[in-house]
Amino acid sequence: MAKKMNDKNQKPKSRKKRLDIEIREMEIDDIATVFHMGEKIFTSEDAPNLYRTWDEYEVINLFQSNSEYCLVAEHKEIIVGFVLGTTVTKQRSAWKYGILVWLGVHPDYMGRRVATRLFRHFQSLMKEEGARILLMDTEADNEPAIQFFEKFGFGNVEEHIYMSKNLSKRKRKPKKNNRKKKD
Repeated sequence: MAKKMNDKNQKPKSRKKRLDIEIREMEIDDIATVFHMGEKIFTSEDAPNLYRTWDEYEVINLFQSNSEYCLVAEHKEIIVGFVLGTTVTKQRSAWKYGILVWLGVHPDYMGRRVATRLFRHFQSLMKEEGARILLMDTEADNEPAIQFFEKFGFGNVEEHIYMSKNLSKRKRKPKKNNRKKKD
């Protein structure tokens, strides 16, 4: 990416200034803010499969079961991003898996390294907890997310297939004129 130059003697100027961000554990009072931010990020238009699972219960359940893996990024006491995760240990296995369930940054703060800082902090927590593998998933056409995670060494990209059926659609009755009577 090219950076803008003021003149020949000056250094390149970044488009956005790096923010002073504090990463901390999410608190109970942060749940509503995180939920509403997620509603802005995971919309049905932009992320139909993620949207279907983003709800207040998802945030509350992750917070209640794994609050130490629920982090927020703050800038001047305003929450500008979050990461929610968990760990899984399978029976008869010495391996512990870290799972990054949600990572979101407020649209006004994208491109300011908030996601990078959140992810690095989360990854450090997972290493401290003894996780040997870190997992995440996203939609197959979410190129920005895929590129972001590949930058941190994620690989083995596999596409998921999600299928749906709308149960609220009514079946149309055939028109009377189209039916032929048999004698």
